[in-house]
Amino acid sequence: MTGDALVEAGHEVIFFNQSGVAKGSADPVVCISAAANNAILVAHDRDMKTLAKGHGVTPARFKKLNLLSLTCRESAGPSRINDALSLIEHEWKESIKRGQRLHIVIGDSVIRTHR
Repeated sequence: MTGDALVEAGHEVIFFNQSGVAKGSADPVVCISAAANNAILVAHDRDMKTLAKGHGVTPARFKKLNLLSLTCRESAGPSRINDALSLIEHEWKESIKRGQRLHIVIGDSVIRTHR
């Protein structure tokens, strides 16, 4: 599981089923919860693309949403997280320094950061 790769790397992870957000909640509800807790939303959900178009997260109320969007095969998620871990950690620190959000897209053969 993708979240387990982050736990093994020493990061705090709140899995969706432990988050208090109702199962089946719309993506905007999940996003609001993540943003309100200054958490990085790790989404292995292609529908999340509707909230993260181009270089910005839309609509405007999600401009502070920290998003790690995995577009790779689900089975490749943990491996791709491990491959990108130092980049993710670096970008998180930089986003805090700049007072901006984190937005990284990890695909099967590409990793993109959006600043």
